Amino acid sequence: MANKKERWKDELYGDAVREKIEEFAERGWESIPEEEREEWFSRFKFWGVFHHRGGQESYFMMRLTNCGGVLEPGQLRAIGEVAREYASGPVSNPEFGDAWVDLTTRQSIQLHWLKLEDIPEIWEKLEAVGVSSRSAGGDTMRNVTGCPVAGKDAGEYVETRPLLERIQTDLRDDDALANMPRKFNISVTGCREGCAQDAINDVALEPARKLMGGEEIRGFNVRAGGGLGGREPRRARSLDVFVRPEHAYEVVRTFVEYYHEEGNRENRNKNRGRFFVDEHGTDAIREALAERVDVELAHAGTNLRDEYTYNAGRSPARGKHDHVGVHGQADGGNYVGLSVPVGRMGAEEAIELADLADEYGSGEVRLTRRQNPLIVDVPDHALDDLLDEPLLETHTPDPTLFDRGAVACTGTEFCSLALTETKARMAVMLRWLRRNVEVPQDVTQLKIHFSGCTADCGQAMTADIGLQGMRARKDGEMVEAMDVGVGGGLGPEPSFIEWTRQRVPADEVPGLIRNLVEAFAALRTEGQSFREWVDATGHETLVELAEPEETDYEDPCLADAKQSWYPFADGESPAPTDASGEPLPSDD
Repeated sequence: MANKKERWKDELYGDAVREKIEEFAERGWESIPEEEREEWFSRFKFWGVFHHRGGQESYFMMRLTNCGGVLEPGQLRAIGEVAREYASGPVSNPEFGDAWVDLTTRQSIQLHWLKLEDIPEIWEKLEAVGVSSRSAGGDTMRNVTGCPVAGKDAGEYVETRPLLERIQTDLRDDDALANMPRKFNISVTGCREGCAQDAINDVALEPARKLMGGEEIRGFNVRAGGGLGGREPRRARSLDVFVRPEHAYEVVRTFVEYYHEEGNRENRNKNRGRFFVDEHGTDAIREALAERVDVELAHAGTNLRDEYTYNAGRSPARGKHDHVGVHGQADGGNYVGLSVPVGRMGAEEAIELADLADEYGSGEVRLTRRQNPLIVDVPDHALDDLLDEPLLETHTPDPTLFDRGAVACTGTEFCSLALTETKARMAVMLRWLRRNVEVPQDVTQLKIHFSGCTADCGQAMTADIGLQGMRARKDGEMVEAMDVGVGGGLGPEPSFIEWTRQRVPADEVPGLIRNLVEAFAALRTEGQSFREWVDATGHETLVELAEPEETDYEDPCLADAKQSWYPFADGESPAPTDASGEPLPSDD
């Protein structure tokens, strides 16, 4: 028997949902029948519209899509202006203030504190410059990820932008495939660094070469069934398929159609792409694809995974582990990657970034999977002036070790699944770590990721040090806590963290990290990265070194924020509110 969400989708889903959102927006929040809100909110997600968590009734988040992280000239400015005008809540965040954009780990953007009544006008402003929220959430093909400098990277092995654009327009925009069994992630990697993170996607293309007819052909190997979440991560597995670039779209589409038809629609806990591959097996999936495509499937070619360095814990001499800093482009220009720790940027800052992209580059801005933006197409003669701009003092291309490696999900600030606050806590923690932890100068990478729950939107499972939100009792009171693991990373041999400590009270985690990092600094061999050191150190030793400790660190919300309507506000919630943000009268 299909689950309730499948029944709701059978009744109404996809593009048809937009008309209902517009109808509710015109009539106001109260027009959504209370007993029907769960099903309507589930449908709204297809259009990237997510209702905030309990206590924030009538406020919504909007997730946008931009294939491969590309924001064309004018698009970031429009997003920043929308955030400035509409993304203001009833209270300010003590760390980030009011009105900001969140950069995500799928190269897209989220806006918060939106009123339902404003959604149609927001769409109008964004779509006027080509920005869409369609298929940004729900049981859909999510934002397609790729190398953020595809088409510009001097070391790109196989061209991917035309393929990414076709997947966006012909596959993701196909309403016949809008209703997937669950959310579905696609990545296309054409570079040598592996920065599209093919290992954690439902279907992924990785650069490869193959000798065919005496000629070396550049193309892609196909992997499937990767993903995180639920403490059941999987690496994407090889389907033993090599495809030429001109056949890649057909193979990706065929896999999507196969999962669309055969994917489990009964058990939502076991119907993600990784479980589909578990159930069917790679050999059977390859056979099914071979029967469905019009080209003969070649066996896998030689991949470039040995060259992968993105979040791989390898020496920087081997290649880029992120896109922060100044880098050359194939055309002789440059791109400049800025560090936005935890991915949150003020609306005014986003507008200023768009202005800088216009002034010093082509106006195009690109987003990475590490929640950072890139200004592209900067000529040599303009670099120094760009680097002297005030915004680049805040979001610097030369950040500290801890800032550079930080990633955080939304957390209990807005998410109903999260168990802990994430972004403000991570920002406070980073400041404490900068002041209190010394590392050798040759250590240039340390990835610390924070997810508010086991859904792992912050990709903690792939970090050097991964944090996942939990709760614990301390001094007789319930407090926010974290499970802490080490040794995750992608690259040639993707690995997921091993848990070293469970349910550590949040105020003892910075001390734990300091103890662990100082042990690494003292015990590592020269040039050894953190991941290499973890691999060379026994698990029992790591558990011993990762000792929780109370310090002078002051946590911003140690009390269980899940029990409040907003982690940084006292008293009762003002929600629900009307279109202007004024509280609506209670029926009580």
